[in-house]
Amino acid sequence: MVWQGLLVIVAVSFFTTWLLRRYALARSIIDIPNARSSHTVPTPRGGGVAIVLSFLLVLPLLTATGLLTWANMWAMLGAGSVIAVLGFLDDHGHIAARWRLLGHFAASAWALYWLGGLPAISLIGIDFDLAWLGHGLAVFYLVWLLNLYNFMDGIDGIASVEAICACLGACLLYWLGGFETLIVAPLVLAMAVAGFLYWNFPPARIFMGDAGSGFLGIILGLLSLQAAWASPKLLWVWLILLGVFIVDATVTLIRRLVRGEKVYEAHRSHAYQFASRQYGRHLSVTLAVAAINLFWLLPWAASVVLWSVDGALALIVAYVPLLLLAVKFHAGELEKS
Repeated sequence: MVWQGLLVIVAVSFFTTWLLRRYALARSIIDIPNARSSHTVPTPRGGGVAIVLSFLLVLPLLTATGLLTWANMWAMLGAGSVIAVLGFLDDHGHIAARWRLLGHFAASAWALYWLGGLPAISLIGIDFDLAWLGHGLAVFYLVWLLNLYNFMDGIDGIASVEAICACLGACLLYWLGGFETLIVAPLVLAMAVAGFLYWNFPPARIFMGDAGSGFLGIILGLLSLQAAWASPKLLWVWLILLGVFIVDATVTLIRRLVRGEKVYEAHRSHAYQFASRQYGRHLSVTLAVAAINLFWLLPWAASVVLWSVDGALALIVAYVPLLLLAVKFHAGELEKS
């Protein structure tokens, strides 16, 4: 019964994406390549709405059957809906950055109210309760995560592959570590993304759009906080699993801030974008991200859950090669003409 339900989610996402593609083509909701694009062919956008609907519509059912708490449902349903609507409106027109950011903070605060804020953080074997300071940091964490996911959705399939790898990796570690009650939400999200990925895999026939990328960012952030309430070490697990996106986006942001650039303006100076231009294909970079997730980040995340390696230490070791890759592929540098 469980597997049939998961297949239904994949199918709903698949066919909803197909419908959204037809809608985008009919309404000329198309990404036209320009100097700041990483693609060369006009492509419909907004397909991420399929992920949003496939995931959010299942939440009440999960809650009614006792597989998800009411607090978690309201956190994800409320915050996810706000971010998706903001992204959808921005995909169809334009919303000023300050209003988008205000909506991001409001959605994050709503979610944290239902989750109870930031749980204790485990560091060198000691749990630290940061109280109100922690709650404030958690708001900025969610806002940053949803925006970095938007920034990193720049080549075919990369945002979908990252979400599936992180979610399925977390599910595996939950199962091995005795946290089975946490599996259902990330597993459902992975299935919702899988149905969309068929259309988004290189060469993409539709893009995710801001509605999908921002939604994925905040939901992944909420899943990490949900896990941290079950065990503080699980927050480190999620930060490690999302390392490719966190490192690339953070290094790029810092370098652009140092140069005094407007960070909310479109650009193509992320490491993954330089890499896709260097190799001339999106597919090789997207598959490389999947390989890093599977063969490097997942084992380090597993070390935290299964062998009680300190989460902060594991994160540092896992991130060092990612930082070197970000530097190698010029993250945040100006593109040479």
